[in-house]
Amino acid sequence: MHLPQDAMLLRVFVGESDRWNHQPLYEAIVLKAREMHLAGATVLRGPMGFGKSSRLHTAKILRLSIDLPLVIEIVDSEEKLNSFLSVLDEMMKGGLVTLEKVKVIKYAAAQDAPQSPEI
Repeated sequence: MHLPQDAMLLRVFVGESDRWNHQPLYEAIVLKAREMHLAGATVLRGPMGFGKSSRLHTAKILRLSIDLPLVIEIVDSEEKLNSFLSVLDEMMKGGLVTLEKVKVIKYAAAQDAPQSPEI
């Protein structure tokens, strides 16, 4: 797959406990992005954060949260991400979605990387 040098970065901010059709929302988003042949997606877990409600979510020992913040980053062309946004809108009840221009420097698979199993 070719990824244009001038691409877009879609960031999706959700909570770890958010669900879509009985599965974690972040997992459903990544699998849908893969199904739609987007260039790639990464999920990042945050040890602390807050959103619109200002409720603090933290991984500190004394305040264990089961709803840590997650960020899903997806890079692809503007056209492909725009078509993904309508799908994403149906999946999300809350959260934050941002879109920004990025310059792709390199997009290649590692030479000797083992193939990941199908989920």
